[in-house]
Amino acid sequence: MTSSAAPAPWIAILARHASRRGARVSFLAATLVVAAVLLPPVYLVIRASSQGATIVAVLTAPNTLLALGRTLLLTTTVTGACIAVAVPLGWLTMRTDLPGARLWMPLLALPLAIPSFVGGFVMISALGPGGMVQDLLEPFGVQRLPSIYGFWGAWIVLSALNYPFVYLQVCAGLRREDPALAEAARSLGHNAWTTFFRVQLPLLRPAISAGAILVALYVLSEFGAVSMMRYDTLTPLVYIQYTTQFDRAGAAVLGLPLIVLAALLLAIDGATRGGARYYARGQRTSAPRVPLGRWRWAAYALCVPVLVLSTGVPVAVIAYWLVRGLVQGAPTGLSAAAVVNTMQAAGLAAVVTGLAALPVAWVSVRHRGRVSALLERAAYAGQALPAIMVALSLVFFVARYLAPIYQTLAVLVFAYAVRFLPEALGATRTALLQVNPNGEEAARSLGASARRTFFEVTAPQLVPSVSAGMLLVFLSVVKELPVTLLLSPIGFDTFATTIWAASSEAFFAKAALPSLVLLLLSAIAVLVMLRREGHAS
Repeated sequence: MTSSAAPAPWIAILARHASRRGARVSFLAATLVVAAVLLPPVYLVIRASSQGATIVAVLTAPNTLLALGRTLLLTTTVTGACIAVAVPLGWLTMRTDLPGARLWMPLLALPLAIPSFVGGFVMISALGPGGMVQDLLEPFGVQRLPSIYGFWGAWIVLSALNYPFVYLQVCAGLRREDPALAEAARSLGHNAWTTFFRVQLPLLRPAISAGAILVALYVLSEFGAVSMMRYDTLTPLVYIQYTTQFDRAGAAVLGLPLIVLAALLLAIDGATRGGARYYARGQRTSAPRVPLGRWRWAAYALCVPVLVLSTGVPVAVIAYWLVRGLVQGAPTGLSAAAVVNTMQAAGLAAVVTGLAALPVAWVSVRHRGRVSALLERAAYAGQALPAIMVALSLVFFVARYLAPIYQTLAVLVFAYAVRFLPEALGATRTALLQVNPNGEEAARSLGASARRTFFEVTAPQLVPSVSAGMLLVFLSVVKELPVTLLLSPIGFDTFATTIWAASSEAFFAKAALPSLVLLLLSAIAVLVMLRREGHAS
C-alpha cells in the first residue's frame, strides 16, 4: 500500500515543473502571434514617419482635409442613424408582445450578411443610370433618375447594413437587465414609455456605446461602398494614392489619420466600459412583455420597412439581375477559378487563424495577469485597424524585406489571419472558460504528460467552439475586399474581386450570381454568430 502511494508526490512535482514549462511555451507562442499582429500598424507608422516634411504637406493638402471631413461626417451620421433605428427595434423585439418577436431577431440581424460592396452594387444597379428602376420606368417616359452617388447614397447603404451592430448589443443588454428594475418603476406609476427612458435606456448606455463604436470603426475603414458611391473618404483616397501615384509612401502618410481615429475610438470604448458598470441583484427572472395594443401597427411600420430596405431590396435586386442575365444568356461571372481561389484562401486562413488564436486564448484564460491581458488586447489590433492599412503596411514591408514572397498566397493568408484573429480568439477563449480544469489536473496527477492531457482531455472540449470560430474566419475572408485587392497574386480572382470588377464596369448581371452565393455564405456566418452569442433559440 505504502509503496504504491509513494510516487504521488514526485508525480505532483514533475507536473508542476511541466506546467511551468508549458506556461513559458504558451507565453512565447502568444507573444509571437501578437508581434505578427502588431507588425502592420507599427511598420506603417515607422514608414510614414520617415517621410519628414512630406507628412505635413500630404496631411494639410486640400483633398486630404476634404476626405477627412467626409470621413468624420459619414462616420458620425451613420452611427447616429444606426442608434436611432436599432434602439427602438431592440426594445420592440425584446420587451414587447410584438407578434413573431423570436423570428424578428434573426431577420433584423441579416443585413450583417450583406457586404458593403454588395450593398453598393445593389444601390447602383437599382437606382443608377441603366439600373433596374430606370428600365422599369422607361416605358413611362422616365429617361433619367436623380443621382444616387455621393454622401446620401453612401449614408443609406452603410446605415441600412450596419444597424445590427447596435441592435444585437441592445438585445444583449436587455437580456442581461434585471426585470425587477422596470417592474419597480411601473409600480411607482411610470408607464412603459417613461420606464424605458428613465430606467432602461440609462442601463443600456454601455451596450449602445459598444455597438456605436463597432459601427464607427466599420465606417471608418469602409472601402467598397464609398468607392462605388463615389464618395471619397480617407480609405478610397489611400487606395487611389497607392494605385495611381509613383510615390506610394504618400499612401502610408494618408493612413495616419485613420490609425489615430481608430485608436481614439478604442480609447473612448475603453473609457466607456470602464466607467459604466451596472449590476443586477436578486434572482433573475424573465421580463414580462409590454402589451403594444393599438401601437402594434406602428411597431410594424418600423420593423417591416427596415427589414425590406436592408435585406429584402438587396435580395430582390440581385435576383432580378440574375434572372435577367440568364434569360439574355449573359455570363454568370462565377468562374471555376474564382470558386477554387476563394475556397483555398479562406480555408487556409481559417486554419492558420484558428491555430494562432490558441496560445493567446490559453494564456488569457489559464495564466491571467497583466501580461496576458495585454497580449489579449493587442491581438485585437488587426480588427481595429482599417483593412486597407493592414494590406498597405504588408505591401511595403514584404516588398522591402521579403521580396521573393511578394504577391503570393502566403502573404495574403497572413493578412487575413492578422485581420480576423479576434473572431477565432473570441470563440476559443469562450470555450476555454467553459473547460473545467479539474479534469486536466486529474489526468496530470495520474502521470499524463501536458501534451497528452491537452490532446486527450482539453482539445475534444474545444473542438466545437474552435470550429465555429474558424467558420466565422472562413466566411469573413470570403467577403473581404481591400486586403484581397492589394495583396492577392496577379490573376487571383475571388468572389469579392469578381463582384467588384463587374460592378465597377456596370456588368450588373455578371455580378449577380457571385453576390447571391456570397450572401448565402455570409448568412451562415450571421447564424453561427447569433447562436454563439445566444441571440438565437
